[in-house]
Amino acid sequence: MQTLSGPRLFGLIVLVAALGLALFTFLTASRDGPVAQQTEAIPIGGPFEMVDHTGQNVTDETYRGKFMLIYFGFTYCPDICPTELQVVSSALNGLSEAELNALQPLFVTVDPERDTVDEMAGYVRHFHERLVGLTGSLEQVSSMAEAYRVWFKKTADEDSTAGYTMEHTNIVYLMGPDGKYLDHFTYATKSDQMAERLRKHLANS
Repeated sequence: MQTLSGPRLFGLIVLVAALGLALFTFLTASRDGPVAQQTEAIPIGGPFEMVDHTGQNVTDETYRGKFMLIYFGFTYCPDICPTELQVVSSALNGLSEAELNALQPLFVTVDPERDTVDEMAGYVRHFHERLVGLTGSLEQVSSMAEAYRVWFKKTADEDSTAGYTMEHTNIVYLMGPDGKYLDHFTYATKSDQMAERLRKHLANS
């Protein structure tokens, strides 16, 4: 049997490593649903009309001039959403008062059927004090989710009292003061890493 050595062996190792990295990237991205990619042809973000957790009607213009840190989820989520919101809250706790004043964190429901204004109000107070919850009609939620390339779907769940749960994209978006996409964070981003990247964006504004 012929054995590999020298340049041939090294080349094989490089090829295997490259294939492994490609597979890991594919699997990692797939766990968050459709991968959000900012391109000129498919921009992320846009106009929206929603209702905040105090019952006030808001639009994208309401937050114009501030950075927006946006996460889509739902209050009945058993683990992923509260875990991600804890990461966001911890990252915000690492910012200065001036930095916080330039940033508006938003939690947008993908389950408006259950996530009423009162439900959102009770939920967001478990996290950062500056977090604002947004809900609305299914049409409003769907429109905003589409603008941010967020996928969500109602699926049957026998363990839920409502008989269903929500599957959705698990990405936190950072939008600039002009409402345009700047950055995004995945489930793998730690709170200190998020805080550091936020500080850099805020410093460049």
